[in-house]
Amino acid sequence: MEVEIDKAQKILEGGACRYFRQCSKQTLWLCWKEKRCTNYPEIHARLRAEAAMSTLAKPPLSATRAPFLSARTRVQSVDAVRGAVIILMALDHIRDFINSSAMVFSPTDLTRTTTALFFTRWITHFCAPMFAFTAGMGAFLWLQRGRTKAELSRFLLTRGLWLVILELTVLRFILFSSMRFTNTLVILLVIWMLGLCMIALAALVHLPIRVLAILSVVVIAGHNLLDGVDAAKFGKAAWVWNILHQQGVFRVGNTNFLAAYPLIPWVAVMAAGYCFGPVMLWEPDRRQKLMVKLGVALTAGFILLRAWNRYGEPVRWAAQKSALFIVLSFLNCTKYPPSLDFLLMTMGPGILAMAWLERVKLHANHPLIVFGRVPFFFYTVHLGLEHITAILLAWARYGRGPYLWLAPPSMGGAPEMFPPNYGFPLWTVYVAWIFVILIMYPLCRWFAQLKQRRRHWWLSYL
Repeated sequence: MEVEIDKAQKILEGGACRYFRQCSKQTLWLCWKEKRCTNYPEIHARLRAEAAMSTLAKPPLSATRAPFLSARTRVQSVDAVRGAVIILMALDHIRDFINSSAMVFSPTDLTRTTTALFFTRWITHFCAPMFAFTAGMGAFLWLQRGRTKAELSRFLLTRGLWLVILELTVLRFILFSSMRFTNTLVILLVIWMLGLCMIALAALVHLPIRVLAILSVVVIAGHNLLDGVDAAKFGKAAWVWNILHQQGVFRVGNTNFLAAYPLIPWVAVMAAGYCFGPVMLWEPDRRQKLMVKLGVALTAGFILLRAWNRYGEPVRWAAQKSALFIVLSFLNCTKYPPSLDFLLMTMGPGILAMAWLERVKLHANHPLIVFGRVPFFFYTVHLGLEHITAILLAWARYGRGPYLWLAPPSMGGAPEMFPPNYGFPLWTVYVAWIFVILIMYPLCRWFAQLKQRRRHWWLSYL
C-alpha cells in the first residue's frame, strides 16, 4: 500500500492535483470525495481506502479542525465583525465631513467635547484594530483554500501595493478633491497602513506560526517603551521613524507627507490575526469558548492596566469636572499610534463580539454579512457617497461657492474658505449616516453576489 501511495504522491506532485503540496493523505481523500479533483480517481480511491482504515482507531478529522476550506466557504463571525466595523467607520467619516464641532476641535478633547460627541468618536475606535486583525485572519483562511504560502505572499504583496496606490490616487481624490503632489500635504490614512501591513505580512507568513505569534504579542505589549524615542534624533532619517512609530510630517521633494497611521504596532495586530486564523478551523463550540476567554482576558487586562496608570498609554487619565468625565478620561486612549491600552480596550470586546456572533444565525442577506463580504468596495463607494452628501447639504444651507469642492477644515481645509460656523449638529450626522447605510446596502449586495457568481482574479482586489 505504501509503495502505491508514494507513486500516487509523485504523480500528484507532477501537477495532477493543485493542492498536493499542503494536503495530507486524508485531505486529498476529502478533495476527491467532495468532487474537487477527478483527474486521478483511482489514486484517490486508494488514498480513501487508507484513510478509512486509519480512522478506525482515530477520532474523525472534523472533531479537531477542518483540513480544507472550499473557495466559497466563509466564516460568519469574521464577515459579521467586518460588517459591523465598516458601518461604524461610515459614522466616523460622515462626522468628519459635516459635523460643526469637528471643524474646530477634536471630539476627544475633554475640555470642549460633550458626552454624545465623545462616544460618537469612541465607538469608532473599534474599527481599525478589528479590521487589521480580521485582515490577518482572512489571509490565513485564504491560504486554506488550496493555496501555497508562495501564492499567499504574492497575493499579499500585490494587494498591499494596490491599496497603497489607491490611497494616493482614487481615495485621496474622493476625500480631499485633490490630486496635487507638489507644495501640498498628502495624508497617508488607514488604507495606506493596511497596504503596508499586507506587504510586511507577505514576508512574515514564512515564519513558523508560533514564532510569529510570540513576536506579535511582544510588539503589541512592548511598543510603548518606544514612546520616548523622538524622530528628530534620527536626523535625515527621521521620516523612517515617522512611518514606523511617531506620527509626524516629513518632506519628499516638494511634497509634505503625514503618516497618520504609523505602522508599529499595526503590523503586529495583522500578524496576530494571521496567527489566530487556525482557531477558526476548530469545531465551533471549541473556538467560541477560546474567544470568550481571550476577549474577557484582554478586556480585564485593559481595566487593570489603565487603572494602574503607569504603562500602556502615554496620556494618563486624571480627575475631571464630573464622575462621568473621569470615565471618559479613563476611556480616552491614544490611537496614533495605538497604545497597548487602546488595543486591549478595543480588541477585547471585539473578540467577544466575534464569539457571540458564532452563536447567532445570520442570513446571507443580513446587512452585517453583506457589508462584511465586500469591505473594500463599501469603503471606497461610501466615501464618495458621503462626500457628495456633504456637498449637497452644504449647498442647501450655505449656497454655492468654491468651498463646496474643498476638503472641510476637519480634514485640513482652510477654515477661512468656508462660511462662518460651518457644519451641522450631531443629529444631522446620524441621519446622514443612516441614509448612507441604506444606499450602500443594495450596492454591496449586488457586488457580493457578483463576486460569488464570478471567480475573476481581479475581484479579489476589490
